[in-house]
Amino acid sequence: MTRIKQMNADKNNLKISKSQDLNIEALPEAAQALLSLIGDHKVVAFYGSMGAGKTTLIKALCAAMGINATVNSPTFSLVNEYRRPTGEPVYHFDFYRINKIEEVYDFGYEEYFYSGHLCLIEWPELIEPLLPAGTLKLHINVNADGSRAITLTTPTSL
Repeated sequence: MTRIKQMNADKNNLKISKSQDLNIEALPEAAQALLSLIGDHKVVAFYGSMGAGKTTLIKALCAAMGINATVNSPTFSLVNEYRRPTGEPVYHFDFYRINKIEEVYDFGYEEYFYSGHLCLIEWPELIEPLLPAGTLKLHINVNADGSRAITLTTPTSL
């Protein structure tokens, strides 16, 4: 069973406490805490190995925002668009299958990244030079016991 550990937040980082294990059912609470830390930031980059839980965490974040649509990884389409109850779009990217950065230019990434709407990006390391200044970086590491250690780093330029 996948487990996460309880999140503790400070001004610049979201870290996982080693003191209390929570099972996967605690993910909605963790997503709510993460949303409050994301605040008004518009681009969040999710780093982690295959199977670390990037898509699972994004699903939980979307649920916490009240999005009722089916949330899945846009591995082949590159981007999925979801709508918050207010009608505001949320863009979910998966760049795993990008072979060259020109592919990202071809689909007009700037229109999304600079739209003023929330962009959640899986596999951002493949397009690192294109990430806007101010991108939040969320790292998911899988611990030996199967739990996840999550660190959210705010941009130093803010």
